[in-house]
Amino acid sequence: MKRVHVDNYTPKYYSGKWSWDTKKDSLHFEPHSDLEDARERYIITNGYKFLRTINQEEELIFRQAYVRDDSTYDCDTVVINDIRDLVLFLMPSEFLTHRFVEFMHRPAVHRLIHALIIYFEYFLRLVEFVLIRRDELAGQIQSQQTIEMKKTFSIYLSQYRILVARNYSVILKGEGDMADYYHLKEIVNISDTGRDKIFHEQFLAVITQMVWICMHRRAYNIIEMEMNRLFRSDHFVMARPEYLRFTPAERSLLYGGNNKIVNYRTQVSPLIQELEHVSDEDMPILWIGERKYRGTDVRIAEMELEYIVPGPQLRMIDVAHGILGHPKRLYNTILDLDWPTVRYSNFSIQYDPYHIVRQPHLDIPKIDADRMRKMNDHYEHFYKVYRIYEPHSMQILNKWLKRDKLIQFYRSGGLLLTNVVSRCEKELSCSTSGPKVDQIISSYFKVKSRLRKGSPYAEDNVSITTSRIGGFSSPRQKKGPTDYFFD
Repeated sequence: MKRVHVDNYTPKYYSGKWSWDTKKDSLHFEPHSDLEDARERYIITNGYKFLRTINQEEELIFRQAYVRDDSTYDCDTVVINDIRDLVLFLMPSEFLTHRFVEFMHRPAVHRLIHALIIYFEYFLRLVEFVLIRRDELAGQIQSQQTIEMKKTFSIYLSQYRILVARNYSVILKGEGDMADYYHLKEIVNISDTGRDKIFHEQFLAVITQMVWICMHRRAYNIIEMEMNRLFRSDHFVMARPEYLRFTPAERSLLYGGNNKIVNYRTQVSPLIQELEHVSDEDMPILWIGERKYRGTDVRIAEMELEYIVPGPQLRMIDVAHGILGHPKRLYNTILDLDWPTVRYSNFSIQYDPYHIVRQPHLDIPKIDADRMRKMNDHYEHFYKVYRIYEPHSMQILNKWLKRDKLIQFYRSGGLLLTNVVSRCEKELSCSTSGPKVDQIISSYFKVKSRLRKGSPYAEDNVSITTSRIGGFSSPRQKKGPTDYFFD
């Protein structure tokens, strides 16, 4: 596949307006430079102010200092790390602590965000289905087949919630590399309630922003409401006028049969409720991404395929997870669709690998699909799945911690914001020769070794390797500072 070079010196997101210059008798672009008090400048998420838009100066800073490097895997496609970096650039300054920034770069957090994106992709489709059926069924009687179909939809959504709850419980238990973020202090075993509360609020705000951006920035209020319900409970969902109100039947479809509301003193979050009542046929979901599923349940096999296939390869299985896997050329700096580029990409109903032309749809399940699943067989597993991540460096973390100082340093003229014209002028005036041939070849093979399949430097779970349990093959056992094999 041809790799498209991303020019970090060219602004792609133009924040401003066009006006007619009578003196030059031509159009003149006036960039926004005083957006500090504009209403569209910020968006409030759980009480925190995130930037909604950026000006051209901030865009150049972001593209030169924080955009993912070209040497990383699939640098020309949108992955979770791209969305995370954008949100880290847009989030408030009080979030920039070493503990929080490092937490957002951990693999366990990456897996949770991945599961949330899959869940909300399906959840938003069901909400749209509910709203359409609400208008269609006014004064009408539902058939038995329609009721069975809605029941199956609700079960599928509960299965995605189990996947989210599984990944969330790993963080809650503080196992492995998550031990540093456990709420109990070591030795004294006293809960640090104050710091843990602030940390939890900030994390919810950030993942809400990430899911919203990944879902093409649509249905923000629904995402915020459902995110607070999932990680807290209905007791903590505010009664805001912009939030949707569902009938008891609609709540049963969207929230599942395990959702119980009790006294707030004994209430647990809906994610934990899903783990408390996992049916026998859904037990293999808890091992998706950890063990290779062996059995005859087509639904489990579909969920496993949807979860372990990396974002850049989702088009091969005709699955859409928001903007994951889409070419960066279709998006501007803040990951909004660039409609002129989309228009000239010749997408159609027949050729739509990224689900841009096709509207989100729900496949109608087969009748008695849930009853048939109970008769499936599950066999003993033979293989473990190992995820490979590209580790973050302290240099990257320090750059994020100094974000505000770096932006101010750029604005004060300490570092020159280079555009295409100034870069070309500098290259023309430069009389030094370029790198030697042997240096170019060694650099090429270095990048190739980083991007080859199965490399420990691959990013965004691009490589899924398996090993025979107690048997004949296993991944390499050497674990260095750049090797991340999670059993």
